[in-house]
Amino acid sequence: MFGVAASERWDGRGGGGARLLLRSSGAAHAGRVIEIVGLTKKYGSRVAVDDLTVTIEPGRVTGFLGPNGSGKTTTMRCILGLTRPTEGRATVLGRPYRHLSRPMRRVGALIDPRARHPGRTAYAHLLAMAQSNGLPRRRVDEVVELVGIESVAHERVRGFSLGMGQRLGIAGALLGDPDVLVLDEPVNGLGPEGIRWVRELLRDLADEGRTVLVSSHLMSEMEETADHLVVLGAGRLLADLPMDDLLGQHSAVRVRSPMASLLARALERAGARIDVLADGALWVEGMDVVEVGDVAFLSGLRVHELTQVNESLEEAYLALTEDEVEFRAVPA
Repeated sequence: MFGVAASERWDGRGGGGARLLLRSSGAAHAGRVIEIVGLTKKYGSRVAVDDLTVTIEPGRVTGFLGPNGSGKTTTMRCILGLTRPTEGRATVLGRPYRHLSRPMRRVGALIDPRARHPGRTAYAHLLAMAQSNGLPRRRVDEVVELVGIESVAHERVRGFSLGMGQRLGIAGALLGDPDVLVLDEPVNGLGPEGIRWVRELLRDLADEGRTVLVSSHLMSEMEETADHLVVLGAGRLLADLPMDDLLGQHSAVRVRSPMASLLARALERAGARIDVLADGALWVEGMDVVEVGDVAFLSGLRVHELTQVNESLEEAYLALTEDEVEFRAVPA
């Protein structure tokens, strides 16, 4: 995918070239890759991150979610050594990011796509990054092609659109063929093709055993991409669980029966919560479709429709963060 096999790594020693070394199998991906323990960050009296403890593991895409002002970007900046925690710690591959030798080879990051010199060309920007970590020029050519900016690689970045800036930022994150990716809102400004490309890229990285931590406000896209979710609200941890588990907490069963009132009473006796919908169907919470079917069968009641209904990630996320939104608009 990257022009360099996932089992290979640049050595960077000797002359203008760089030879390839084989990675030791699995060693780069074992254990808790990103570990955050008791992380707190205060700005005066404002608490941006509040005693956060979480681990980000390899081999999956971890979605980092939360309302604006919930502390996601601050946490990512602490992981990357850009912000010093007030209390607690954040380590990558077992050590603080600042202590990593040639860190771009281990961790690729995109926090602010505008973090570039406006007078440089895209190619010059990437080449300077590569040289700072002992990466060969050919790697710049590879990532320029990978992210699709060949036609503008030698143009000054001051004229780049938001989407082109995002592609350039992703190219920078991928330069060192890293084990770990930390990406803050990487699909902002991208069109449908670009969003799908990022989704497939992140899935491929995780499938190779790498660690991917990505934030986004696009719930439908995150539902397609992430395996695991970490959700913050007002700087505190609200959820740390697999995607399927969160969606499973916000599911219900729709059932229609010519004996709806009898079935409703039977389901309530079995512990379910029942609402009657406008079309007469029952909305059953607290049971899955098999349990509802078993209650109907044991009660001798006919059923004409029995459907498991799962809420979208957006609906589950909004329910989870309902009381944690700092900036709330008033309906027109």
